[in-house]
Amino acid sequence: MKLIIIGAGFGGLRLARKLSNRKGFEILLIDRFNYHQFQPLFYQVATSGLDASNISFPVRKVFQKSRNLQFRMAEVIKIDFSGKLVHTDTGVFDYDVLVLATGADTNFFGNEVLAAHAFPMKSTVEALQLRHRFLHNFEDALAAKDRGESGKVARLMNVVVVGGGPTGVELSGAIAEMKRFQLPKDYPELDFKQMRIYLLEGTNRLLSGMSPDSGLDAKRYLDQLGVTVITNTMVTNYDGQTASLNNGESIDTAMLIWAAGIKGNVPVGLAPEHITRGNRILVDGQCRIKGMDDVYAIGDLACLIATDYPNGHPQVAPVATQQADMLARNLLQIEKKADNLKLKTFIYKNQGSMATVGRNLAVVDIPKPRLHFKGFFAWMIWMGLHIMLILGVKNRFFVFCNWLYNYFTYDQNLRLIFKAFYRENNTPVK
Repeated sequence: MKLIIIGAGFGGLRLARKLSNRKGFEILLIDRFNYHQFQPLFYQVATSGLDASNISFPVRKVFQKSRNLQFRMAEVIKIDFSGKLVHTDTGVFDYDVLVLATGADTNFFGNEVLAAHAFPMKSTVEALQLRHRFLHNFEDALAAKDRGESGKVARLMNVVVVGGGPTGVELSGAIAEMKRFQLPKDYPELDFKQMRIYLLEGTNRLLSGMSPDSGLDAKRYLDQLGVTVITNTMVTNYDGQTASLNNGESIDTAMLIWAAGIKGNVPVGLAPEHITRGNRILVDGQCRIKGMDDVYAIGDLACLIATDYPNGHPQVAPVATQQADMLARNLLQIEKKADNLKLKTFIYKNQGSMATVGRNLAVVDIPKPRLHFKGFFAWMIWMGLHIMLILGVKNRFFVFCNWLYNYFTYDQNLRLIFKAFYRENNTPVK
């Protein structure tokens, strides 16, 4: 079976590893980056807690001992489903079976002005850009202070985070801790009482995908850290200087971080009838794209309608890895060409969800038995799980050392500004 997997995220990488060195498979893994990104810790790269290399792992290193897998770093231009061809910027590849695991990107809901000025955080590069712009704003604030522009100083120091999910909550908490512990030491000339951190959420509570208790605990922790949480409020526009809200109010800020929505990375060539809400691809119980026998979609890109999930499964890593496990078992059965195929149907086993807010502050929900943890114990669970899930022993070691150093020193040493990320007018290179 000539198998092409597009995307080396949690789902694509898991599937490739499951079928690596399996007889009967010739695998080609395609991704636009040559490394796997551990997305749950992007926010720590953005806030100087971790180096980008600590949460990234070279894809080729994962498969150094694989005899049936090749990797190509390439951009997929389009897919010819009738001819079974994948067109990339490095060549054209044919397949017997195709698996789409291209994940999701930031969704600005069609607001081009907002997209041009807000900062997303869906890749390591974007997390680095965010970090560099965030730190550069304080350098600019010093210059504005010297010129007596107090209004501009406040705008440069203010931060608005849009989206009250785990990413928004974790990012807001991390920035609040930087304001409390690190930034006043780095910039003693600035008055950090002027700095405001806002977390805006369009619904009536934070962490809507978790229990109500988790949402309330997260809000209480953020209040303790000095974050202004505003619910039932949406950003309608942002021009790089002022964020306009749907209640008629506005916030002056030079940094608006968008964590409010995602959309699937659907490759060119797929018919509109296969695409549903959130730019996701409709799939059946085996993650096969409806109407296509040899094309599958897994992870954030796939939308599998189920009784418990009428709008599709949550776009989180455990869904992607569990779908990859199921698909690997099914493809092994298909490759054997058995007369009576017994293909498994995907059933999501929700093992829980968690989010951290800051030092010793986290929330954890476990569905069966129904348990809720908070505070220091939940924070330890969060750290232990994330350490185990990171690829590479060296990465785990460095992440643990960074966390240990930060815990005892209340400091990070990764506050670096790379000019290469900026044009001459100080706008970020996208």
